[in-house]
Amino acid sequence: MFIFLMTVSFTLFVQGAPPAALQQLQFLLGDWQSIGSGKPEEGTGDFTFKASLQNRVIVRTNHADYPASGGRPASRHEDLMVIYVEGEVVKADYHDSEGHVIRYTLQSPAAGEVAFVSDAAASAPRYRLTYKLGADKTLAGRFEIAPPGKPDAFSTYLSWSARKVGQ
Repeated sequence: MFIFLMTVSFTLFVQGAPPAALQQLQFLLGDWQSIGSGKPEEGTGDFTFKASLQNRVIVRTNHADYPASGGRPASRHEDLMVIYVEGEVVKADYHDSEGHVIRYTLQSPAAGEVAFVSDAAASAPRYRLTYKLGADKTLAGRFEIAPPGKPDAFSTYLSWSARKVGQ
C-alpha cells in the first residue's frame, strides 16, 4: 500500500499544475475557431493551445486558409509555437510553413491578456503577437511588425477574433 501511495503521489507531483509563470496563460488553452466578417477574400482558420510535456510547455498549432483573390492563388498558412519557461522568463519559439522563425519573450500586462514580443535588432523587423480575452469570451488577436531601426513603431499586419470551440 505504501508503494502504491508513493507512486500516486509522485505521479500527481510530476503531472501537477504548470509552472507558476505559465499559469497566466491558462485562458488560452483549448480549441479556437476564427470568426470571420463574411468578406469573400477573408481567410478562415483555427488554432489550438494545448499543455504538453506534463504541463511544462504550451504548444500552439495554427492554420489559416486564404481564398484566391486579386490575382493571388489560394493558399494555406500553418505554424507551430512552443511556449516555455526559461529561468523565470516565459518565452516562445515560433515556426511556420513559410520558413519564418521568431523567438519571443512574453509580457502579460493584465489577466486574460498576453503579448509575445521579439527582441529588438537594428537590422531586422521586430514582431508582436497579442491575445486579449473579451468579456464575451471571444479572443482578439493581433500580429504587428515594427520596421528595422524603429523597434517600437509597430503597425498591425493581421488582426482576428476567435471563439472557443464548444462555447
